[in-house]
Formats: sequence, structure tokens, C-alpha cells
Amino acid sequence: MAYFMMKLIPPRPTFLRDATPVELEAMSRHAIYIRGLIGEGKLLAAGPVHDPSGAWGFAIADAPDAAIVDSWGQADPVVQSGLGFRWDVFPILSLLRPET
Repeated sequence: MAYFMMKLIPPRPTFLRDATPVELEAMSRHAIYIRGLIGEGKLLAAGPVHDPSGAWGFAIADAPDAAIVDSWGQADPVVQSGLGFRWDVFPILSLLRPET
């Protein structure tokens, strides 16, 4: 398996301060979806990142290749909502983690 960092880009940098009710509902479906991927062992961790230039979300994926990780991002309800969210995927060259 390989590891990938997924970066969820919201529609605007101010999203955490001014999300609309429609966006918040889409984010609720997103959270359920992400928890499911974590439960299936596809994602190792996920959460919001407080970046001074604008918050974004992250996840660490465990998958054979980037195309599979891209497909998980495209299937995310918040991306499917058409509200301007997108996942960017980056390979992790080396990941140190506890022995399992």
C-alpha cells in the first residue's frame, strides 16, 4: 500500500466563518462519508486545518494508487454537491507510524 495526503479545498478562504446553511448540510453528509472511509480503514486520519490564510481539510489515505484516492475524493458528497469543494491528492514519500 501507499499513503496519500488529501487536501479538501473549500469554496472560499472564509468558509469557516460564513458557511451557508446549504454548505453546512453538505458538510454534514461529508462528515458521515469520511467517518465511513475511516471505519473501512481507507483513511488513517482526517480533520480540519486552521490555516491563517484559510482553513482546509486533510486526510491521510492508505491505498494502492492515487487514482483510487482521487475516486474517493470525487465520491465525497461535499464535492458532489457542486458547491465548489475539491480534493487535491499528494503522495506521501515516507510515513512514520506505530507498528500495528
